[in-house]
Amino acid sequence: MNNVTVSNVAVSFSAPLRPRLGRDDFFQGGCLIGFSALVCAAIFLPLYAMLAKSFEDSDGNFLGFANYIEYFNTPSLVTSAQHTIIIGVLTTIIVVVLAFIYSYALTRSCMPFKGLFRGIAVIPILAPSLLPAISLVYLFGNQGMIKEVLLGHTIYGPIGIVIALAFWIFPHTVLILTTALSSADARLYEAAVALRTSKTRTFFTVTLPGAKYGVMSACFVAFTYAITDFGAPKVIGGWYNMLSVDIYKQVVGQWNFQMGAVVSVVLLFPVVISFVADRLVQRRQVAQISARSVPLEPKPNRRFDLVMLLYCVVISIILIGILGVAAYASFIKFWPYNLSLTFDNYQFDLMDGGGWKAYRNSIVMAIWTAGLGTLIIFTGAYFIEKSQRFNKFRSILQFIAVVPLAVPGMVLGLAYIFFFNPTKFTVPFTSIELANPFSFLYATMGILVICTIVHYYTVPHLTALTALKQMDREFEAVSASLKVPFYKTFARVTFPVCLPAIFDIAIYLFVNAMTTVSAVVFLWGPQTHLASVAVLNMDDQGDIAPAAAMAMMIVYTSAAVRIAYVFLTRGFQRKTQAWRRREVTTKSIAPSSVTQKTTTA
Repeated sequence: MNNVTVSNVAVSFSAPLRPRLGRDDFFQGGCLIGFSALVCAAIFLPLYAMLAKSFEDSDGNFLGFANYIEYFNTPSLVTSAQHTIIIGVLTTIIVVVLAFIYSYALTRSCMPFKGLFRGIAVIPILAPSLLPAISLVYLFGNQGMIKEVLLGHTIYGPIGIVIALAFWIFPHTVLILTTALSSADARLYEAAVALRTSKTRTFFTVTLPGAKYGVMSACFVAFTYAITDFGAPKVIGGWYNMLSVDIYKQVVGQWNFQMGAVVSVVLLFPVVISFVADRLVQRRQVAQISARSVPLEPKPNRRFDLVMLLYCVVISIILIGILGVAAYASFIKFWPYNLSLTFDNYQFDLMDGGGWKAYRNSIVMAIWTAGLGTLIIFTGAYFIEKSQRFNKFRSILQFIAVVPLAVPGMVLGLAYIFFFNPTKFTVPFTSIELANPFSFLYATMGILVICTIVHYYTVPHLTALTALKQMDREFEAVSASLKVPFYKTFARVTFPVCLPAIFDIAIYLFVNAMTTVSAVVFLWGPQTHLASVAVLNMDDQGDIAPAAAMAMMIVYTSAAVRIAYVFLTRGFQRKTQAWRRREVTTKSIAPSSVTQKTTTA
């Protein structure tokens, strides 16, 4: 009897102990499930509805690949695909080369006014992609200020598209390349000097290999933005059609939603390929900085610094000049016959395009996008990163959170029409029809906010993850051991520490919500007209100056919010982030140590 008892005890002790799931674990698991449901409803179900629509006729009957066969048998549509790839490659080469030199000047030279040039480089982010195209019309159009510079060539076509896209994509590539070039080991350059290696060879054997992953990422980002943009080719493309414009023409011009879905799927292919290639490249990336690395500090070189300064001055003049032309055009009474200045172009209520209500709607949408988007994105990133269980499920959600980066705005907006407009939808891979619980959102401010959040989801998500990864898991472990609910730790520790990242996410979403065109061009309604869409409509009607005025209102608003954000958060962060400053920590420790010594004495 005793032997049996002992053996049973031994068996019981040899069995693995399964940790019990606590109340926090169940709550976090429920939040992860709810988050995955929201992601499916916001991304995958609309994309499935668009894919299904591409295989149907106008009556909803299944046609197989008939629509795709018709597409590839239409020469004009196939030509648009070729034009899209050509524009993407040309724009990528030009903008990456220009941005690389600019970033090289900011990181590897001792030229003055680096902070000023950094600020000028990001100015195009504040403007919609329609604005540079409008400026180019005033500069190089049929009645342009300096149209002779083109030597008889027209700006309406690939030349104008490439220039406008280069202006709009330039800041994104500069940010990526500046980060890549900032990480360098000075020991490699000291070894090159000791070996008497020429500067040219040092550049190709040390500098360029060290920044190759950043260069590749910049190329993929530039290519994706170039082939998916809608504003620039729509305004200045002329006869040179691209896939994004074809989607707009098929849906808005011809009401051929099925062919619009087909073109969207075709546009999705190069974007997905670029996205997958970028992911594969990033997996091979290795650390460039080790514990023994020495930070690279550029040495003064008068001739080199002067050349870099002149280059940055030229690029800055071009960027400011394009923006300045749009601002000047917005005050001209009637170009080029009456150049007197007036505010008549800002009387939007007297024009077709939505009036000042469209501008107010954009501000409302931007505020809702910034507030609700920041809450959803940061909370979702928190549960993905800080949950103690469900590792495989969290990994899947982490991958899904990056998917919106591979979905163009035009495709996402059209997919939302196919999903949110019908009152009924069919369950995937079945013939079961259910009532659509989301149909009430169609043509409302809600669908605009949701689409904008989803469209720009990935970058804020990665920003939140970066901030959360900087916090050790010991905070959550200690809280769990002390039986402190995770939400108290989140409110008292995680949220204050990550507050700068949260502010960055909010301002990022606000600015992009003000400037976005492609994601909302299909979704606005009579009561939800937006400023960016108003710019497009006024340009279509020939009101170029009012379109420039509305575009500048977007720039003014984005810049004002950005500047206000810097000044308002400076004092707030000084109080909440005092622990980040070494001098504050030292001062706070010193009195306590003095008090302790006094008490001991």
